[in-house]
Amino acid sequence: MRRRRGNDVCWCGRSAKYKRCHGDRAALDDRRPVALGAAAPSGVVPGAIARPPYLATGGVPAPAGLQIVTGADLDRLRHAGRVAAVVLAEAGAAVAAGVTTAELDAIAHDAYVREGAYPSTLGYRGYRHSVCTSVNEVACHGIPDSRSLLDGDIVNIDVTAYVGGYHGDTSATYVVGAAPALLLDLVATTEASLWAGIDAVRPGRPVRDIGRATQAVAAARGYGVVDLYGGHGIGTAFHAAPHIHHVDEPRATTVMVPGMAFTIEPMLTIGTTDLVPWADGWTEVTADGLPSAQFEHTVVVTDTGAELVTVAG
Repeated sequence: MRRRRGNDVCWCGRSAKYKRCHGDRAALDDRRPVALGAAAPSGVVPGAIARPPYLATGGVPAPAGLQIVTGADLDRLRHAGRVAAVVLAEAGAAVAAGVTTAELDAIAHDAYVREGAYPSTLGYRGYRHSVCTSVNEVACHGIPDSRSLLDGDIVNIDVTAYVGGYHGDTSATYVVGAAPALLLDLVATTEASLWAGIDAVRPGRPVRDIGRATQAVAAARGYGVVDLYGGHGIGTAFHAAPHIHHVDEPRATTVMVPGMAFTIEPMLTIGTTDLVPWADGWTEVTADGLPSAQFEHTVVVTDTGAELVTVAG
């Protein structure tokens, strides 16, 4: 699908040129780049809460294959997914101008502990926080810190809960106060891309179908899709096979089968899809400094489609 050009009629139906409507990046010109603040302190998890096995090996997990989850194990995954959804909802409800991402991390941490869950990211490969908080041009792996959220920001909160021997992984992007139409549309389109990917899950089909579906939604509205990172198998392992591309990748030939658990988490950009790492070793920002958004759910392949497990109900 051809990427929409500036002089094309905007997709929204206003009969205006795309560059003057939802493609008007000038509305973002006065935004200050996100600056690294003082990192949040690590939360303390009571000893009675079970830890993921990789903490015993310095946070480095063993390679893991496809996660096929059925019966009582599926119930455990559902519980982990429910807990993750509860944690995300509580942290997301606190998003507001003047709130720091360190405060969001603390709120999430307390919710994990209350639910008897361990924050999967805490200690994973040396990461020292309970969630990732990615603001504006921070595409992923943003470290919670002392920076206050500003009116018009967007922030992704990425939550993974380990409980009952299983990980549940979910994220959402929240808008802080009033934001330009372009940012609102980026967020809405990213969520629509996620749902298109979920709708593409079918047993007997290659995971390539997911990327084809997520990319189609993004391209139709002129957004890029980051392919450096993607979804992943999940279950007793935090990150496992297969890698879930969110672009149409011909090499993504793994066939979906009932019981297969993985995440779908498209990351869309207004401009380039190239990312640049910060010196902290975690934070990834867009190379052109333009905003990015992401949404994520954990799903399990059923006999007819997908079961969503990261839901609070």
